[in-house]
Amino acid sequence: MTSVADKLAKKTERRTSKKQVRLRLVQIDVWSVVKLALLLAICIGIVIVVAAVLLWIVLANTGVMTSLNNLLSEVMGNDSITVETFINFQGVLLFSAIIAGLQIIVTTALSAIAAFLYNLTVRLTGGIVFGFTNS
Repeated sequence: MTSVADKLAKKTERRTSKKQVRLRLVQIDVWSVVKLALLLAICIGIVIVVAAVLLWIVLANTGVMTSLNNLLSEVMGNDSITVETFINFQGVLLFSAIIAGLQIIVTTALSAIAAFLYNLTVRLTGGIVFGFTNS
């Protein structure tokens, strides 16, 4: 009695003919590039905001802010001036959100421009050729 593994081994013993296909990329749909770039840029924007918040939390909890406050009070000779008067959590959050928003807009626009420019250069170069084999 043969097992399933034996039957699969017999199937893989026969040789399949390798067929090579060459495909040429001659056009990129700009709208699909914009949609994909927007989704990726939103993900990167979320990462930027989360990274800024985590960095602030780590700096606050490890005592770096306290050390900076002590250094600032020694240098200035005034205990009322702290790092938090210049940089606070809300400011960091707002700044990172603005940077993330700008990054989303710029990345989406640049990817649309790149797709449009690729479509223009295809007329001169003929596109990119891809080779695929059936193995």
